[in-house]
Amino acid sequence: MTDRVVIVGAGLGGLYAALALAPIPVLVISPETLGEGASSAWAQGGIAAAMAQGDTPAAHASDTIAAGAGTVDAHIAALVTQAARDHILDLTQHGTPFDRDMAGNYILNHEAAHSTARVVRVKGDQAGRKIMETLIAAVRATPSVQVMERVVAQNLVVEQGRVTGIVLAQLDGEAISKPVTLQAPAVLLAGGGSGGLYALTTNPPRIRGQVMGLAARAGAAMADMEFIQFHPTAMNLGLDPAPLATEALRGEGARLVNSDGDYFMAAAHDLAELAPRDIVARAVFAQTQAGKRPQLDTRRAIGAAIHTRYPAVTEACRKAGLDPVAQRIPVAAAAHYHMGGVATDARGRASLSGLWVCGEAASTGLHGANRLASNGVLEALVFARRAAEDMRAELPPSAPPAGPLALPFSPGGVPVEAGSVMELRHLMTDLVGVRRTEAGLQQALTRIAALEQAQPDCRDFQNMCATATLIAAAALLRTESRGAHWRDDHPDANPEKAQRSHLTWADALHLRDTASKELT
Repeated sequence: MTDRVVIVGAGLGGLYAALALAPIPVLVISPETLGEGASSAWAQGGIAAAMAQGDTPAAHASDTIAAGAGTVDAHIAALVTQAARDHILDLTQHGTPFDRDMAGNYILNHEAAHSTARVVRVKGDQAGRKIMETLIAAVRATPSVQVMERVVAQNLVVEQGRVTGIVLAQLDGEAISKPVTLQAPAVLLAGGGSGGLYALTTNPPRIRGQVMGLAARAGAAMADMEFIQFHPTAMNLGLDPAPLATEALRGEGARLVNSDGDYFMAAAHDLAELAPRDIVARAVFAQTQAGKRPQLDTRRAIGAAIHTRYPAVTEACRKAGLDPVAQRIPVAAAAHYHMGGVATDARGRASLSGLWVCGEAASTGLHGANRLASNGVLEALVFARRAAEDMRAELPPSAPPAGPLALPFSPGGVPVEAGSVMELRHLMTDLVGVRRTEAGLQQALTRIAALEQAQPDCRDFQNMCATATLIAAAALLRTESRGAHWRDDHPDANPEKAQRSHLTWADALHLRDTASKELT
């Protein structure tokens, strides 16, 4: 038992919440060494905020709602965009070196589907890494925060509808310890999304939907699980995960062409490269399916400046033996961001008492069917603070802990079979990816069930399979195409379905069982 609030995930949301909770004692669980393996650190985009004269939170909210294709919660959009400037200033005070001009004004970038330039960045594509470095330094200087590295969450402990603890295990290379149950006054899940469930993804290796899965299996309500955003310009260089060619490159005029040299985005949408991500992703995917390898041409628009302004992009190219100043960058549509997740309210509360969720693992209603560029980091910041404030109000005063918490981990846990994970990832890409059909989704549900049943004692894999099941089930239920969700057999949007979707683990299991019976 501990008096510490347990935060699962050491990315931006988890660390920001830990700082906001101080001096309340906190235990942060990280599957990697602090600063490694978090999606936040990989984020090349920036933070969207109405910082410029003439721009307003209302305009930002309007763009968010438009990009979300009819399912954004307008109240949440207003709440988040109104708070955006405050969080930029807060991170600046913490020491984040946002790009500024000679007069000290924030340099604002224009990204897809924004009506104006409003994205604050750090050295072009270094925002995620630099913000994480800032927060890690602050956390290490905060006595109330203990970080436990190489530890993963496997289950929630629920008693009479309330989360009272969490089951943890320690990683040792590919091995894992036996589980240990820790009773805690409150749990905040901030463990990322589900992109790693796909064979082609921009997400860190360990981000495979485990946090969503464990919450769903514990009984938490889930929302918008069918909406997976596929980034249209993951660098197709044979690397796993796929490095990201940030959207800012297209914002500066980089163009998408195929292997024949044809410029194909003009025919796909009036905004061409700056169209909403789902449209660009489907256009890129179509070129890939046609055997005409899509590529991003930065040569004329950016030229040699790419080396200094986008070092992460050029470093990935260098590793693959490619020079973006002289050559086009091969790209593909890759699983990037999950708009769905654990359903939360405006305070970050899940449907289970004692449980809060923030960041990509949560579904707040901000993103709708298609996330607006650079709203992801913003949402994590806003709800990390709101969740921390809500926990602070609910928890009784707590004395400072006597010392760091130690848990009695011992060898002998059940590790994930790498082959099963790869099979799961490939079936998700093939059947639950950019384009979907009823037959494909039913086949996916049947195959996920078989994989899950083959490893009944591996909790981590059970959680991955739960999230995969929820995504496929929600996609099967949404018999239309909307935002990032595309059904070849239902290519039009249905006005009656212009609303968020809600699903429980029991609902998804019932649908999976039905699909399996129909295919046998």
